[in-house]
Amino acid sequence: MPDASNKPRLILASSSRYRRELLERLRFPFDVISPDIDETPLDGEAPEATAVRLSIAKARAAAARAPGALVIGSDQVATCDGRQIGKPGTHDNARAQLQSMRGKSVEFHSALCLFDSRTDHIQSADIVTRVQFRDLSDAEIQAYLLAETPYDVAGSAKSEGLGITLVDAIHSDDPTALVGLPLIALSRMLRAAGFPLVEAV
Repeated sequence: MPDASNKPRLILASSSRYRRELLERLRFPFDVISPDIDETPLDGEAPEATAVRLSIAKARAAAARAPGALVIGSDQVATCDGRQIGKPGTHDNARAQLQSMRGKSVEFHSALCLFDSRTDHIQSADIVTRVQFRDLSDAEIQAYLLAETPYDVAGSAKSEGLGITLVDAIHSDDPTALVGLPLIALSRMLRAAGFPLVEAV
């Protein structure tokens, strides 16, 4: 295990403000590098495999620009009825996503990678969250989308905001996973890498 007294630079490999805000909860300094990778799923690739592969690719891409750092990569893929659901990008796509998910259970695969560029060691995990959506009316969907414009999140609903009103239940071992960065799993990985989480003042 690396020497904890020589604490490495910590990098978040993400352009997501949601992941940045989550990581800030842990109250230690970190830098952000936006990875430039192709996020297209491979033919026949399972959703959890897509999420894990991309989380590792993001961490490696950022590590190439930050030698000696601990790099956090994360990716999220939602699935409904066996279909992968990504970020909608537009109002019309978001409306279609929510219409297809109403009354159904949707799985969100929130993959996490911690890449230690000092040792080339990778820790990775897929945290699954199951969300039961209400049987939403078209009017509710339209009103929600106009109020929160969640076009940059997989599944078109922000559970940390008004999107919580769209669901009947959320089942997960990590409440932060659905937002995009599983902090419980990340804390476990950082400890394993010898990174001190809470230091004496």
